[in-house]
Amino acid sequence: MTTAHNTTPQYPFTAVVGMADLRLALLLNAVSPAVGGVLVRGEKGTAKSTAVRALSALMPAVDVISGCRFACAPAAPDPGCPDGPHGTGGVEERPTRMVELPVGASEDRLVGALDIERALSEGVKAFEPGLLADAHRGILYVDEVNLLHDHLVDLLLDAAAMGASYVEREGVSVRHAARFLLVGTMNPEEGELRPQLLDRFGLTVEVAASREPDERVTVVRRRLAYDADPAGFAADWAAEEDALRGRIAAARELLPRVTLGDAALRQIAATCAAFEVDGMRADIVMARTATALAAWAGRTDVLEEDVRQAALLALPHRRRRNPFDAPGLDEDKLDRTLEEFGADESADEGTDGDDDPDPDGPDGGPDGGGPEGGGRPPQDGGPEEAPLPPEAELPHQQEREAPQTPQTPQTPEQAEPESAPQGGAAGEKAAVGATEPFRTRRLDVPGLGEGADGRRSRARTAHGRTTGARRPHGALGKLHLAATVQAAAPHQRARGRSGRGLVVRRDDLREAVREGREGNLVLFVVDASGSMAARKRMSAVKGAVLSLLLDAYQRRDKIGLITFRGTGAELALPPTSSVEAGAARLEQLPTGGRTPLSEGLLKAHEVLRVERMRDASRRPLLVVVTDGRATGGPEPVVRSARAARLLAGEGTASVVVDCEAGPVRLGLAGELARELQGTAITLDELRADSVSALVRTVQGNRKAA
Repeated sequence: MTTAHNTTPQYPFTAVVGMADLRLALLLNAVSPAVGGVLVRGEKGTAKSTAVRALSALMPAVDVISGCRFACAPAAPDPGCPDGPHGTGGVEERPTRMVELPVGASEDRLVGALDIERALSEGVKAFEPGLLADAHRGILYVDEVNLLHDHLVDLLLDAAAMGASYVEREGVSVRHAARFLLVGTMNPEEGELRPQLLDRFGLTVEVAASREPDERVTVVRRRLAYDADPAGFAADWAAEEDALRGRIAAARELLPRVTLGDAALRQIAATCAAFEVDGMRADIVMARTATALAAWAGRTDVLEEDVRQAALLALPHRRRRNPFDAPGLDEDKLDRTLEEFGADESADEGTDGDDDPDPDGPDGGPDGGGPEGGGRPPQDGGPEEAPLPPEAELPHQQEREAPQTPQTPQTPEQAEPESAPQGGAAGEKAAVGATEPFRTRRLDVPGLGEGADGRRSRARTAHGRTTGARRPHGALGKLHLAATVQAAAPHQRARGRSGRGLVVRRDDLREAVREGREGNLVLFVVDASGSMAARKRMSAVKGAVLSLLLDAYQRRDKIGLITFRGTGAELALPPTSSVEAGAARLEQLPTGGRTPLSEGLLKAHEVLRVERMRDASRRPLLVVVTDGRATGGPEPVVRSARAARLLAGEGTASVVVDCEAGPVRLGLAGELARELQGTAITLDELRADSVSALVRTVQGNRKAA
């Protein structure tokens, strides 16, 4: 948590090099917290966390009631504050807090802990506030937000939606205000966010390390200077920090006077409709962002360039329809929409708040900012609008991700020839596209696990239906009230109970044993040999694996991908939470050559051995996609059977997706499934609708009989 008592000053915000979009998004939230926070997506080592932590030093101080653990505002204290009523308590000023939520935090650490023992024995709501209470009226920062556990994501969603946190334990309830600026950082290579949480972030930006040598040199020099003397480095940038802090305060003061005209509002609504975003939150966020941009530029009217910049920040992450869609915005389409819905009414927009009656002005724009418009600060501002140093200037319109060109399936004439290029595998064919993904039947691991919360296999989890009670191991989790009362009841006379209250000791407490579902490690072993190389067949196989990847994303699994062909097997994708990476590897997968099935199974055994050492509680599910043939290496059939028995001997749950085609079926995939002690299903049986149709057919036959 960032406070005024830190001995080491934060890295100055104005000393951050490049990343103009990120700095703009953070500053807009500093001007108008109602914008709704920022999601920062980017590769590792790009100073995402540094920039976010530096923001807290720029935020204005807040007034709080002395002694209130929930940061109640003196002018409008929370009537339901657990520390209230406050009466006429003192007032103190403190810096805006930035609270960091660790990925591995417990539920009690996030929402707070209730002393159940005192609640039962004394009827006292003894509540220890959590991170949501600490972040009230401040910043809640979640690094690697895409790796946050599902139950913590649910709590964040509830608090962000209601502006309050609720703690419910066996009929004892505590509520407190929890309104905060949510800032998250993530590396997309490690997996995407749930759509519900993604939509809670007002803005999103993509960051990447600069490829310009001079800019990289500046980054390194500044970082080394800061590490050598943090206090001296901060002092060198103090003037720039003060100027930026003053500009934020001026923009905040101007914000209530900014007018969002009908033409700008119409452009916002038309843009959201044109890009088919879900719900109305995007419209509201765009309106707030455009207003903040105008205030930041020192204007009281919202211009078209403000709307454009707001769309580029607020819409890309709201357009993802499935986890394989890349975020981004077609800027040509955006410009066409703004032009279509802005041309008719642009003449009615007046010059409210602008002293220069000439809209083109001597500086080329209403705010003196040139053609970039709302994202550029006034260049002729007075002392209260002191310009920032060059590297802290707000962004010009940078090139963003270009709209993706739809992939055109190759015709047989466009496909690569059978012969591989020099150094490639013999008989290699070019990669083919996948068929449309479909909803698959659920494949799960038998037994009862204890892994991370998910949606695939049965497991003992912190959430789910209660199946029993046990003594707590460490801190008490979910209280099992009936079992606790039953444990305490026989000892009431010996403990001298005289009143109506139950005398409860620590040893009496019992926590609930709950059964829910866990996420697994789904390891795909895909046959890419010549026997699978028929275009239509391989396209169907890729479509099936893509469908299973989508299912793994929805069930919160980790996934890995092994392919085998020619003379060996390759770990195409080490186990990860990023199904997008799996889909990308699958799309590029060529085919051809012999079928070294044993090598694929042995590679799977090695990968699973390593993963068990890393995370013993996450159970694996092996999905082998093959027709069952084995032709590579000496004694290929015997070696494949041995490798399968090796996996079965270690208790690995397996499913073989039989890709054999044609009127004559050899049943080799079924034999492989028996050696693995797993299950064999065909591509058709993998479809959830096929399973439903089969059940309906069986039920109909029974009724007819």
